[in-house]
Amino acid sequence: MRIGIVISLCWFVFGTSLAWADDDAEIQKVKQIFTQIIPGATPDIVSPSALEGLYEVVYGAQVLYISKNGRYLMQGDVIDLEKRVNLTEDARSVQRNKLVKDMNEATMIIFEPKGKAKHSLTVFTDIDCGYCRKLHREMDDYLAEGIRVRYLAFPRSGANSKSYFKAVSVWCADDRKLAMTEAKSGKELPRATCDNPVKEHMKMAEMFAITGTPTLVMDNGEIVPGYVPAKRLARMLDDAKEATM
Repeated sequence: MRIGIVISLCWFVFGTSLAWADDDAEIQKVKQIFTQIIPGATPDIVSPSALEGLYEVVYGAQVLYISKNGRYLMQGDVIDLEKRVNLTEDARSVQRNKLVKDMNEATMIIFEPKGKAKHSLTVFTDIDCGYCRKLHREMDDYLAEGIRVRYLAFPRSGANSKSYFKAVSVWCADDRKLAMTEAKSGKELPRATCDNPVKEHMKMAEMFAITGTPTLVMDNGEIVPGYVPAKRLARMLDDAKEATM
């Protein structure tokens, strides 16, 4: 269950109003409130938001806002109309970028371009997804554009489904890249089991609020839903990189 849904269900039970003295004390009180709402899930970041009277609360890549008096909780995007910037999405992107960079690449299936990669693209994929298969058939085109493709498993039908066991079999294969290519071409792989990261990847997808595949995460943490042809994606990645320089 996503953090936002949990909070929306629990807030009516726990809702309260508090008077706090200063920013440090208020931030600690926000953390205490959220720890009680969701036991064992302390916010990653609590900080004053751009909106006066509100704190920004970050769980993974999900962003919420709470009033200083602890009474009001809000979900939604905050837009700076003067700068024409989505402040909430910027915060999400920063966190997504950090979360993906902190992941152990040994749990991923990675296709490397020849020579130095220009970009690293993280892809949440489902073996049975039609557009995931289309993207994979064009892997050489992405590699030719200098795009390093890192696969994470996200069987949309859930744990213990047919797609889930296909993903497990791919990740447990001796040659993961070959197994991924064969599985996405429709070949039935021998069912295999091992200590695998598929459920870990699914939890990451949940933290990112991902519901569809393929979902692409760019270098800067920006999410691109769905299939994008290699040349267009390369331009998008170049533009995103230039914007951060």
